[in-house]
Formats: sequence, C-alpha cells, structure tokens
Amino acid sequence: MTSKITRAIAASLALTATALGVAGCDSAAAGSLEGSRLELPVTGGTAVVDTASLAVTARTGDGRRLVLSEAAAGGLGKPGPVTRTADGARWSYPAKGLQVTARSERGRLRIGLWSDRDGSVSWPVTGTDPAASAVQLPRGEGLDIPVRDAFWNGKEGGLAGSTVDVGAELALPLWGYSMKGKGAAGHGVSYLAPTDIGTSLRFASSGGRLRATAGHAFSAGEGTRDYDITFALTDGNPVAPAADYRSYLSQHGQLGSLREKIRKNPANGRLLGAFHAYVWGEGRTASGVERLRKLGVDRMWLGYDAGPGGMDAKAVQAAKKAGYLVGPYDTFANGQDPKTADSPTSVWPDRVYPDFCVRKADGTPETGFGNRGCYLSSRAFEKAEPGRHYLADRTRKMVANGADSYFLDVDATGEVFRDHGKGHEMTKAGDRRNRLARMRRLAGNLVLGSESAQPWANRVLAFDHGSGTPVADGLWGLERDRETWGGYYPENAPKAFFKPVRLPDGLATAMYDPRYRVPLYETALHGSLVNAERWELSYEKLPRQKTTRALLAMLYNTPLNYVLDGPSLRQHGTELAALQQYFSPLHRAAGTDRMTSFRWLTADRTVQHTVFGDGTLTVTANFGTRAHDGLPGGCVDARLRTDAQPRRLCPARLGG
Repeated sequence: MTSKITRAIAASLALTATALGVAGCDSAAAGSLEGSRLELPVTGGTAVVDTASLAVTARTGDGRRLVLSEAAAGGLGKPGPVTRTADGARWSYPAKGLQVTARSERGRLRIGLWSDRDGSVSWPVTGTDPAASAVQLPRGEGLDIPVRDAFWNGKEGGLAGSTVDVGAELALPLWGYSMKGKGAAGHGVSYLAPTDIGTSLRFASSGGRLRATAGHAFSAGEGTRDYDITFALTDGNPVAPAADYRSYLSQHGQLGSLREKIRKNPANGRLLGAFHAYVWGEGRTASGVERLRKLGVDRMWLGYDAGPGGMDAKAVQAAKKAGYLVGPYDTFANGQDPKTADSPTSVWPDRVYPDFCVRKADGTPETGFGNRGCYLSSRAFEKAEPGRHYLADRTRKMVANGADSYFLDVDATGEVFRDHGKGHEMTKAGDRRNRLARMRRLAGNLVLGSESAQPWANRVLAFDHGSGTPVADGLWGLERDRETWGGYYPENAPKAFFKPVRLPDGLATAMYDPRYRVPLYETALHGSLVNAERWELSYEKLPRQKTTRALLAMLYNTPLNYVLDGPSLRQHGTELAALQQYFSPLHRAAGTDRMTSFRWLTADRTVQHTVFGDGTLTVTANFGTRAHDGLPGGCVDARLRTDAQPRRLCPARLGG
C-alpha cells in the first residue's frame, strides 16, 4: 500500500483528541457577530451561521471552508433582530413562528429551534459541499456510502428518494459526511439530532450525488415543538459521527456501562463470550443443552418462545449449570381477544384487552403487528401496575422455571406511540419513559434484552437483537413471501427460521456488502450493551452471507445469533462450537470496552481493522479474495494484548 493511500484511509478513531466534544472550546465563548454572520468557535475550527437563512459553513484549523448546511429549504422569512448571549446568539423568524438559539457547546455548534405553532422545517440541508465524498447512515450497525455510488443513487439501492424517521428507523439519531481534500488531513462533519422524535431524513440524488435533508414536524400535541441539531467537525473517519455521539451521551449522563450492569447483576457477565440462539424441539431440552456443552460451547444465551413446549425447569437448570443464560421471549405490546388469540403473550386478564389498546385521534385502536389485535398502551399499564401487577405477574409466571434472562420484544425499538385513549393519554416521548420504567424494573433481577435497541434504552438493557442488521426495505417483502422464506410450521422447527434463503443480489448488497458496512453502533455503544442481528436472520438462514457475517462479528466483537433444534445441532453444532470457541476469549476480554478505532487498510475497503480499549483487542478481517499482509482472503486475525501471535479464523474452512 502506498503512503498516499495510507494517509487517505487510515484516519483512525483517535477521536477523543479531535473535534468530538472534548474541551477544546470554552462553552462560554460567544464568538462574533457581523451583520447576519455569526461566528462561533468549535473544536477544530470556526462555525459560521447565516442568521438570515440558517446556512452553516465552517473554517477548519488548516484553512478549509466546508459547507455544513445550505439555507433552510423553502425559506424562513425575514429574521428578527439578533441578540447576543453568553455562548452565542438568539433571533427569530416571525413569519414561521420560530425562535432560534445558536451556541458553542462542548466543542460543537448547537442550533435550537422552538415553534409557537404546529408546522415543519426542512433543515439542515446537507451533503451539498462539492468535497463531500461519503455519507454515514446508522441503518442497523451502520453504512458508509460514497455519494457518487451508482447502486445507492439508483432505484435498486432504495435510498435515493426515500425518507427515514430518525427516531424510529435509524439505530442512532445521527448522520455524517466525509470530505475529500488535498493533503493528509481528513475532514468531515457529524450531525446529531437529540430531538429525534418528529425528525426525519430525506435522501435525494442530485447530479448523481447523494444529499440528505433533515426535517422536523413541530406539534404541540406530539410534544415536538423543540428541534435541536448539533454540528461537529471530524477527521473524516467513517465512524466519527458515532464517536461524536458516544461523547455526547457520556457528557449528558446517558451512556450505560456493561461493567456496571455486571456489578449490579453478576449474571450479566455470562453474556461475555456467549453466542445467542433461539431453541426449538430438542434444543429446548436438557439433552439438547448437554449436546452443546459436550461440543465445547462454554457460553450461550438460549431463548425460546412462549408457545407450547417451552423450556422446562430441568432444561433451564441444565443450561445454567453449563454456564449459559436462558430466558423466554415475551412482549407487553400486543393484546388480543383471549377467545381467539394466536399467542399466549397476547392474552391478558380482566379487560386489558380492549381497554388498554392505544387509541388514535378518532378513537379507533392502533392495530397490532401483522394486523393482530391492538398495540397496548404503556401508559395504561404503568397506571394500573401499582394495584393490579399485570406486568409483574406476567414476568413472575414466565420465569417460574428458573430462567435468569428475559427478551422483551419491541420495547426498546424506535416504534413508539401517541395514545389518545381516555385515561391513558401519552405522547411518543411519554411512551419511551414508560417503557424505560418497566424495563428498569426487569433489569434489576434479570439479564434483559429487547429488539433493535435504540440508544435511549442503552442504560437499562444488557443486550439486543436487531441493531446489528442494516435492514433494507426489500427484506420485509421477502419475509412475507412464505413460499420463499418459509412459514411458522412445523411447530418444532418453523421454516421461517430454519429454511435457508438466498437473498436477491440487490438486497444482499444493501445489507451485507462489506465495502459499505461500518461499525457506527459499536463505536457508539460497544461496552454498554451486547448487540446481535435479528432473530429471524440466524447465521444459517443466509448461507451465502455466512463468511461475511462471521468476519463482521469477529471484527466488531459481537455475537452470532442462531436458531437451533435437534437436526441443526447435529448438522451445524461442530461449526458453531469452533466459531464460539474463537469468539469467547476475545469477547470476554473486550466486551466491556469501547471500540476505539476503525479503519480500512486497502483502497477497495475489503481489509478492515478495529481496536478495542487501549489495545485490549485488535482485529483485522479480510473480506476480499487476495491475501493482504499475510492474511488470506475470507479470514480474520485477532490479537489480545497478551498474545504473542494473532489468532486466525477462516470461517469457510469450518464446514458444517
């Protein structure tokens, strides 16, 4: 590799010393104001806000001018007078009913809008700088997409022309851009959206380049009259926005610690080194657990659904004796008529259904997932819980077999509700608070996980299933095609989980092409919770992606997720054991550390490198077909600080 390429792509995550929230600027520094030009200090340079239009530029310390946002789309009207404040300025746009503040905050530029009426704004308008070379998007674990990439600018990529809900559809409330330029110094910008509810991000292809425009809906009823965006200058590393967000969470007391969770509940420590699996048939029995143990699997998280034939006390005891975690799948989100309910988790006593149904503005119930029953109001449950104990009674019943873990579906996802139901009205923010309250109660005694954990839940959860998967829209249509994907039969091994599937080429590219994958979620939250892929996308479900997924898991220090029954244990058990035995010591050593570096080692992005902690663990994965620096294609080298030589894994050679 030439030194030029090295300089261009080896910018690493030594970001704690760059622009990401460190004290390089005094929070009281008020900058300067000349006409409509407000200049404020940020780490790495100076931000310039045009108070007439909300256009934002920056001057970097090495003299570069960067466009951080064009003027607000659609215009804002004539601005009111600008008043200086201790750390910036405030002004208004009377025609839009907007009050604006701009200030320096811990090295970032923070702009806040407050509206006195319901309405919307399209801003910031990003990616318009001619030097913008790639956009970072936290879809699942994360993507870094070259702005001129034909796939993502075209119809097949499904991004251009789409709008994503920042609070509901992104794994982290952020996006970012990297900028090309002359010389060795890299540049980029991180955008954080602390007020993610009501905020969206619209992508457009303009001249064959991807642009992203944020939007916010101001609504008194939704409680979204405030809109804040922070801007930070970065070194252009593809995970820099996530490092910025981790700093933001830490500075605001919102970053969880897996070490602390283990201290409070030592059972959480058994997540370290564990693969995850939902078990069926023989996999739910003591003999199935014993088979895993004899294969040499020293840590597992075993989950099972709440239908007939769950794990009995004997199987649970065998799992705990083997050093495994074990727990049921449950959901507090669905209610159905007990006479016709299709799942025991949807059956509740008394009149929970239909009285607790989330109600729309017209009084009709919010239909549940898959048109099943209704979504249940977290506010209704919280009001009833002190006297009726519906949730506590449910949980007590579910873990009566001795289970020490719990998977609570959808509670930590981005999909939250406004409820108009009489007596249990709530906003989406209120729904989050209610869910956090009940998850916190569960986490006191159980190793708690949920689906696709949003960062607002990172302090209460120990693990999640789903945030590792960059879901593209085509996946849902494929999963609904029962002939191709498989249905929920036979009962002991539903084909929806066990039937191998070939992803269409476009979908495979959007989700698993390693050239686009970057660890945004792990950069932000590794060491806070353990993150895995969606449970219906088990390791064996997608045979063509197995090697890539194994390399990603080792590179990101995250567990693989399986579904297991008797036949799959016999067919794939040896391979699972080999993968888990490789992963276990690495995750035990670094699972509670932050990811401190990510970089590409080759210009084609196929060789990637990560570091955890202060060199606790370093990993290099070669997703290509040619050897790099002695590492064969399709293989990964991992090295603990105490290792004399790296540990090598070539997943495709394991068979199974």
